Amino acid sequence: MAGSILGTRVRRVEDAALVTGDSTFVGNLDLDGLLYAAFVRSPVAHGHIRAIDTTEAAAAPGVVGVFTAADLSLAPHHGLMVVNPKVPRPPLAVDRVRFVGEPVALVVAESRAAAADAVELVDVDYDPLPAVADPEDALAPDAELQFPELGTNLVLGNRSAVQGDPLDGADVVIRARMVNQRVAVVPMEGNAIAVEPVGDDEHDLVIHVSTQMPHGFQAMVATEFDLPKDRVRVIAPHVGGGFGGKAGMISEHTAVIGAARTLGRPVAWVETRSENLESMHGRGQVGYYELGLRDDGRIVGLRARVIGDAGAWAGFGGALPIHMTALMVPGVYDVPVVAYDAAAVVTNTAPMGAFRGAGRPEAAAHIERMMDIAADELGIDPVELRRRNFLDPNGFPVTTQMGATYDSGDYDLPLREALRLADYDTLREEQAVRRESGDPVQLGIGVSVYVEVTAPGGGSEFGSVTVHDDGTATVSSGTSAHGQGHATAFSMLVSDALGIPMDKITYVQSDTAVVPRGGGTGGSRSLQLGGSAVASAATTVLDQARRHAASRLEAAVDDVVLTDEGTFGVAGVPGGATVTWTEVAAAAHDAGEQLAAGVDSNQEGSTFPFGAHVSVVEVDTETGHVRPVRHVAVDDCGRVLNPLLVEGQQHGGLAQGIAQALYEEVVYDADGQPLTTTLADYAMPSSADLVAFETASTMTPTPLNALGAKGIGESATIGSTPAVQNAVVDAVSHLGVRHIDLPCTPERVWRAVQAAHAGTSPDLWRDPPPVFADLPVSGGVDNAAGV
Repeated sequence: MAGSILGTRVRRVEDAALVTGDSTFVGNLDLDGLLYAAFVRSPVAHGHIRAIDTTEAAAAPGVVGVFTAADLSLAPHHGLMVVNPKVPRPPLAVDRVRFVGEPVALVVAESRAAAADAVELVDVDYDPLPAVADPEDALAPDAELQFPELGTNLVLGNRSAVQGDPLDGADVVIRARMVNQRVAVVPMEGNAIAVEPVGDDEHDLVIHVSTQMPHGFQAMVATEFDLPKDRVRVIAPHVGGGFGGKAGMISEHTAVIGAARTLGRPVAWVETRSENLESMHGRGQVGYYELGLRDDGRIVGLRARVIGDAGAWAGFGGALPIHMTALMVPGVYDVPVVAYDAAAVVTNTAPMGAFRGAGRPEAAAHIERMMDIAADELGIDPVELRRRNFLDPNGFPVTTQMGATYDSGDYDLPLREALRLADYDTLREEQAVRRESGDPVQLGIGVSVYVEVTAPGGGSEFGSVTVHDDGTATVSSGTSAHGQGHATAFSMLVSDALGIPMDKITYVQSDTAVVPRGGGTGGSRSLQLGGSAVASAATTVLDQARRHAASRLEAAVDDVVLTDEGTFGVAGVPGGATVTWTEVAAAAHDAGEQLAAGVDSNQEGSTFPFGAHVSVVEVDTETGHVRPVRHVAVDDCGRVLNPLLVEGQQHGGLAQGIAQALYEEVVYDADGQPLTTTLADYAMPSSADLVAFETASTMTPTPLNALGAKGIGESATIGSTPAVQNAVVDAVSHLGVRHIDLPCTPERVWRAVQAAHAGTSPDLWRDPPPVFADLPVSGGVDNAAGV
């Protein structure tokens, strides 16, 4: 065949349907007899429910039903993961509410407007209780208990098994308390579900849902409603973004399914923007880090104690410090001893979930800030300090002190490229000029080098390829795209293997009645697992085709080759007879066979992408305003299948990572009232607030899959946030500023500068809560669906 299509810039095949509107989202569905659901939500962060009066709402025009927890009798469950088995969550509140926005009742009506109007007519009598919105406050001895029967707000915790002091032998110890703030996921489409309770001849339920994991959702529905899994059909149409926030079955999904089954009619619920901003959150960690170094800059050891805000009902995002953050806490560095403790804490805030990176960005942000603080303390350039501590590229695979086995890596490789593209030395020269002149607008240069884990734990994924009688092909996978470009990537793999043009390949996904199994999309697993399965299936189909082509060509199977024209011929016979895919498919048909294969591809272990980012910002020292000037990202995701798709993932990740560094933060007041429930209050940037990104890739293939591919979906988010935070602090470090918490808003920057001028800069450290001393040495989370 001619040169491979793999590695080339192939434009996305799925975009035409999206940009022309020839596509379907849950909110577009027009099902016969469709009803519309709306939720009555708690306006108080914590309180007892004394009574619920639905009489007036039930009598309102267009209302078909009003349901409380007592009406639907749905069993409580844990959602995606079991953080603490003692606190399963009821789909509708029973007796007590624990955060503003918790669903208390469900209204179902003939129109969205009628449902929304009737929500206002439901009368709920609340008896307010004291609320705790801050995870550190929740650990105080006198804190209000979310679950009095537990006797604590700590729902899960692990203590390091390291004996002794990891900082022994250090000449310098850097200590800092750092905040990785709670952020909103803000997908373009919020949660959405439409349930057909009667189903069809084969299914009791047909559920259309905006989800990243259709098969995982199917399994959770079957378990919750005690149905055979094959009687539940789950379809994810086009999904308007997920970013980790649409993994698993949430309480609203459960309640809508219960209402549809009770009424015997289709019911749909589409989340409003305010509902989404109020409830779909990620991050939320407070870390106490101590880094020991020798005078020459070599790391001696690291002690970390991290609190995860689980929100109400022990949201699984609060347990990420115990797993994903813990796994990646040493980053790219050779840290001889690591002591790591973590605690997940419940608060009167929305339950915490995943957001792009899910625990890895927090680890990278913390260790990269510590490296910059250490560089400042030791008087060593931050690039040089990092290089002195990189893991040896000749030592891979390498197992870290936290038990992660990094598959392959050369961390100076992307760093060299990022510094070259940024012209680092020239930037430092410009910075020196501005500092010397006393320019009120100072230049900041921030560097980060990161490693992350993708396809955590490895695992299996399904892929299939079918060649039809007309020579076209259908490819499917158990992963489920929500903007990443799966249709393009997987079609490229099939086209490359079979010589069938891209425009003759159809991609099928996200329907449990069509795709038999799958792990879904999360943890940047899709190409390395799903793509490997598709590539393997294509190879199997090619072998089938060569066998039937050999029969038509009257040649040995081993002599049959696929030509540059995508036909089959005999090796060593130029200009000889050939047969087309249509003819081969006909031969297979005559033999009672079909050219098709379904394959489960297994990968033993995680892959570990890495990269380096350089951020350049301007900081107005008189106002605190930060203006991004440049951002250079060099990310290494192993072998690159399609540079255009990789760049798209880099750009999206950079936008979200920079946004966390400078703008975004979910804010609650002391009473647990959310203050950022509209996009007028929550500072999500537009393209006008960002810069033209400068992206590049280095390629260090993994040995763990045939494609050599690692994940890219979360990498740029992980690398960008600490680079920008480091740049902001760097811009004002000569004034005496040592640290600024995320997000680096103008107020925070201005206050840090003013405090430095006055000599009143706060200490970077304070003693962590005493809870860490009492944590058990072992523990864990039951991962029900994978992330």
